[in-house]
Amino acid sequence: MANINRVVLVGNLTRDPELRHTPSGMAVCSLRLAVNTRRKDQATGEWTEKPNYFDITVWGNQGENCAQYLAKGRPVGVDGRLEWREWDAQDGTKRQAVEVIADTVQFLGSRGDGDGQPQFVPATAAAEGADFGPAGADDDIPF
Repeated sequence: MANINRVVLVGNLTRDPELRHTPSGMAVCSLRLAVNTRRKDQATGEWTEKPNYFDITVWGNQGENCAQYLAKGRPVGVDGRLEWREWDAQDGTKRQAVEVIADTVQFLGSRGDGDGQPQFVPATAAAEGADFGPAGADDDIPF
């Protein structure tokens, strides 16, 4: 039986992307994603939203596109895998973290649109000059 390590998240960026490069020149972009979970409050019976925060790492050209076109508050979809790492901190304690290594990042919405209409744009399309304006009118659909 094969193991499966897959995660799909849709949420909003909590900060601007941080781009850096490895000594060999490979781009690495760090994202922080907030994803809300709806829960019913047992005391009041009302539904509340609890945010969960995820660290996302995006490598290569896709990471460069994320750094160039994304900003704090922008909705994104991430498809990737979980990776656990462990290290010794400067104070000698052992630290650990789980992060998402993104295979694909979908840019949702559009830059500064404000009309609330989602537009699905793959991160790789951004490098090809994708238009981030509002989607076309419904009468453009041929059915």
